[in-house]
Amino acid sequence: ILWLLLQVSSSLHPECEYIYQLEREEQRCLQDIARQDNRSYEGCPPFWDAIVCWPHAVIGDTVQRGCPAVFSLFTNSTGSVSRNCTSRGWSSPFPPYHIACSVDDDIPETEESYFATVKLIYTVGYSVSLTVLAVAVLILLLFRKLRCARNFIHIQLFITFILKSVAVFIKDATLFSSDDINHCTLSTFSCKASVVFCHYCVMANFFWLLVEALYLNSLLLSSFSHCRRYLCCFSLLGWGVPVLFILLWIGSRLYFEDTECWDINENSPYWWIIKGPIVVSIAVNFMLFMNIIRILIQKLNPRLIQFNNSSQYRRLTKSTLLLIPLFGTHYMFFNFLPDYFSVNLRLYIELCIGSFQGLLVAILYCFLNQEVQKEVHMQWLRWQESSYGVVSPAAKGSQMDTPF
Repeated sequence: ILWLLLQVSSSLHPECEYIYQLEREEQRCLQDIARQDNRSYEGCPPFWDAIVCWPHAVIGDTVQRGCPAVFSLFTNSTGSVSRNCTSRGWSSPFPPYHIACSVDDDIPETEESYFATVKLIYTVGYSVSLTVLAVAVLILLLFRKLRCARNFIHIQLFITFILKSVAVFIKDATLFSSDDINHCTLSTFSCKASVVFCHYCVMANFFWLLVEALYLNSLLLSSFSHCRRYLCCFSLLGWGVPVLFILLWIGSRLYFEDTECWDINENSPYWWIIKGPIVVSIAVNFMLFMNIIRILIQKLNPRLIQFNNSSQYRRLTKSTLLLIPLFGTHYMFFNFLPDYFSVNLRLYIELCIGSFQGLLVAILYCFLNQEVQKEVHMQWLRWQESSYGVVSPAAKGSQMDTPF
């Protein structure tokens, strides 16, 4: 989702410029027709066909019009279109606009089907992630023995994934709920609020990924004293810093670029108020990730520089792979791909696969966690004991796992 949110478009999106120019041409045409309204026409009256303004013509005439200037946004073609004025009225344009002006008159079915499939996949992905993350948060909150600094940070990260999923659904419902909505001219409070909320949730998610990296580095490098003070600082970084940048961005949009729904970010420096901190957080996260891998290599066996035991390779590989979804390290690769790199592939990776990141993080760091499994199992045994009087030796006690 990062690439779509951070994509910087041209001064105005071509589709919106296309709509604006057509609206201006339509107004001009209808004004000319209104000025001639008192005239009695013999033959074919002037009219606007949604693309070109056709003048009055007598029966038998063939009127030729050049391709509209608006098509220059998509093609350099300088063709022309004609209509015959017959006793039955105007004929259909020939050749058709999409042939004469080298512009497709509709979205190809394969492309339309592709976008519909992408939307379906990421909708399912965010829905499943939201449900699983909500269950994970409840588990970590309900079981007292699972309450620790590490799980507190995990809960905050899970909440950001939940909020991001909700924000995507709200934004889709606001901007794309109907085909009749003119996305280019929509400029309501609810529309702008949904965009702001979506940007905040994305920023908070990246900053809590950064907090996870900072916390794990601090555990590996120190004993993590003054835990409460650290957690307050982490909370301020994860929730507070994004608020600051979002407020600055809102102010810049209100005073300098209060256009449309704020979802089309023109080639302006103000978008870097949001984009810059996210890019920096990704870079810092990547450096912390590499540092953790270095520490893990040393801690596997400090006395051995070379690995002669295959189990050590497996442990290192497992640790590395588990850290990738937690730190969002994969964004480091996608962030520096060129914008022209396989747009359809990037859409699939960023939206479809990215929508399941929350699900993967919840499974790895909650449901597959030995502490969580132990505590859930203990609660299940206690419930059996209270319900059926069955006492198990395993229910007499449990202990916490490692802080990793």
